[in-house]
Amino acid sequence: MQRRTALVLALAVIGTLGVVGNSYGGKFNPGIKVGDKGPSWIDLIGTDDKRHGLDEYKEDKLVVVIFITNSCPVSRAYEDRILSFARDYQEQGVQVVGINVNNLPDDRLDKMKIRAEEKGFNFPYLYDPSQKIARAYRARVTPHVYVLDNKRTIAYMGAIDDNARKPKRHYLRDAVDSLLAGEKPDRPETLQRGCSILYE
Repeated sequence: MQRRTALVLALAVIGTLGVVGNSYGGKFNPGIKVGDKGPSWIDLIGTDDKRHGLDEYKEDKLVVVIFITNSCPVSRAYEDRILSFARDYQEQGVQVVGINVNNLPDDRLDKMKIRAEEKGFNFPYLYDPSQKIARAYRARVTPHVYVLDNKRTIAYMGAIDDNARKPKRHYLRDAVDSLLAGEKPDRPETLQRGCSILYE
């Protein structure tokens, strides 16, 4: 009974409070802030066995970069929401890109391919074992979201929404809706929540 209670409490903490908050760069991310140029990448291998770079999405109005991984239960809990988001905004010129940088056996490219096929990922799922792109973005957890505007500057960063189980505030959707309407997001940065990225 005590073990079950502890598990419920742990899930509640993940769902509501999140993992990491820190002082400035941005409000929660030292070293990077809204308005900075979004770090670019080239030649990241995807689950489609092709090499991908940020420049290939130059025709898209917005690029949503989401750091995700296979092994994190919070990241997995958000997969259906990411799929739904990508489907809902694809026709509006919004490109979602998932990037994984963890190097645990369950997070490597062979397992990423299995996960992408199982879930029917409708967005590129890229692997960076060097972890350079996550360091450039100062990404801290999975999932961690960055919305790049039409100039590829960071217009929003943080969480997808306010709760992993029953969200009431949909931060990512609200930010993207504002940007597509030619406005700045009312809430350009939120506290990211999830499993810490396993930097080496």
